[in-house]
Amino acid sequence: MSPLSPLGIYGFAPTAAAGDFESIATVTVGSGGSSSVEFTSIAADWTHLQVRFIARANRATYGADAVKFTFNSDTGSNYAFHCLKGDGSTAAAESGTSETSSRIKDCVGTNNGPGAGNVGVSVLDILDYKNTNKYKTTRALAGVDINGTVAGFGGVVSLNSGLWMSTSAITSIKFEVYTGINFEQYSHFALYGIKGA
Repeated sequence: MSPLSPLGIYGFAPTAAAGDFESIATVTVGSGGSSSVEFTSIAADWTHLQVRFIARANRATYGADAVKFTFNSDTGSNYAFHCLKGDGSTAAAESGTSETSSRIKDCVGTNNGPGAGNVGVSVLDILDYKNTNKYKTTRALAGVDINGTVAGFGGVVSLNSGLWMSTSAITSIKFEVYTGINFEQYSHFALYGIKGA
């Protein structure tokens, strides 16, 4: 047996341990941009999900934008969110209930206006996504740096939490720019599954 055999040294295929990440799907936005990025037909093979993305939007006149997201094509008033953010000198908080989507604040750069060409990053955790006995909660750490090109806004880091008031298992996730229209070319989204205990 080759040392590189996928069956390992004892002839058994390795299994994922609790906490392991498995790549499920990736999306890279092509030329012309895209109004949304969506992952569909998500299997119930993991305990939690994580989405990591780097992105830029076409919002004009401002250096950053938020991202909104929905589950299972649900655009009813079934979401809530909370955000704490800071730019190194000022802290702020924002929240919403009975929303038609959840959101991650100031997590993408923009391709227009001050700070043009900068991207933002985010890591979004979706906890117990297949559990049909509870509402679904999310948490995200995000940030964008536009090098001080907007007065009073050199960059921001945000900590976000969200709630989807549904007991349905999550099978799809759709991301859209909150204020702008499109995600710009080369924005990249990666979906991972996380094994539980």
